Amino acid sequence: MRTEGTLTRLDRVFARLDREPQRPAHIDVPTMSRHRFVLFSATLAFYLAIVWAVVTTSWLVRLDWQVMFFRPYQQWPQIHAFLDYYVVLGQRGPTAVMVAAWLGWRSWRQHTLRPLLTLATALLLLNVTVGAAKYGMGRLGPHYATVIGSNEMGLGGDIFPSGHTANAVVTWGILAYLASTARARRWLSAGSAVTSLGVGLTTVYLGTHWLSDVLLGWAAGLLILLALPWFEPLTARAEQEILALRDRWRDRWRERWRARRGRGATTAPAGTADLPVVLPPRSPAPQEAPVARETVAAGRAPRPPVYLSGPPASRAGRPVLAGSRGPAHPGRSSQGTTSTTARS
Repeated sequence: MRTEGTLTRLDRVFARLDREPQRPAHIDVPTMSRHRFVLFSATLAFYLAIVWAVVTTSWLVRLDWQVMFFRPYQQWPQIHAFLDYYVVLGQRGPTAVMVAAWLGWRSWRQHTLRPLLTLATALLLLNVTVGAAKYGMGRLGPHYATVIGSNEMGLGGDIFPSGHTANAVVTWGILAYLASTARARRWLSAGSAVTSLGVGLTTVYLGTHWLSDVLLGWAAGLLILLALPWFEPLTARAEQEILALRDRWRDRWRERWRARRGRGATTAPAGTADLPVVLPPRSPAPQEAPVARETVAAGRAPRPPVYLSGPPASRAGRPVLAGSRGPAHPGRSSQGTTSTTARS
């Protein structure tokens, strides 16, 4: 029988998958240390050197043309099918969805929005910086080159720096940046470096980018990762605002739910909640007097019944005029004579 002191590796894995009761206090937030600032400055200098080497059509441009004429996709065609799928690891849409799913689970488990907000900040910086450089320099790719040996700058292209390479550096490197332990950070850093290196060389193999595009893409992605500590205060402030807004909405919905449940219920005065409620005896409802219905409207004589054939049985209260179809009643001949005389 296994006790809690002898946990297997599978038990430890499932324990890590469970949600922590509250936000961990040991989460390390990177800061812009002196070492990181030196790396940022060196990477920025390398970025500017690559741009200058391409603008001045130096030896780096000649190397680009030599690699293009070598046509690696023709030298090793057997790996072409595999690399067509491997290069997807540098596309922004699929990689962003996969990494966001993982970081979303991390946010739920640790009760914090920092992983998702850090990813959003990194992708925003990537789109702004790399996009501006692409359209600002306007370099054409190897498949659309016009003059052999030229740098193909300012011709309306959008491949310098390589977006696939920079995206691979940022999206996979953000996992190492957000790692909770130093060991996990080392392993994830090595994995993201190998992945981004493979994506960059794959674009050169397929002929979609120059070699200098890949070098500049690596530098652009690394600059974003190194600059993320500067945005940590803004991320923390955004997290506080979002959580405060969530709490306000949650309290508002709770109040509305309680109001709906308590609608129509009478509230007892304070101190009488436990006392029995005695209702007064119910008095019988007063009986209403029957209303007499008049069969004939007031001020109007009742009409005799109408017969289709034969004399009426009685016509009391109404004189019979001469010339009518029915014979006059006995005892009313004077009335009939008077009426006849009056008419003549």
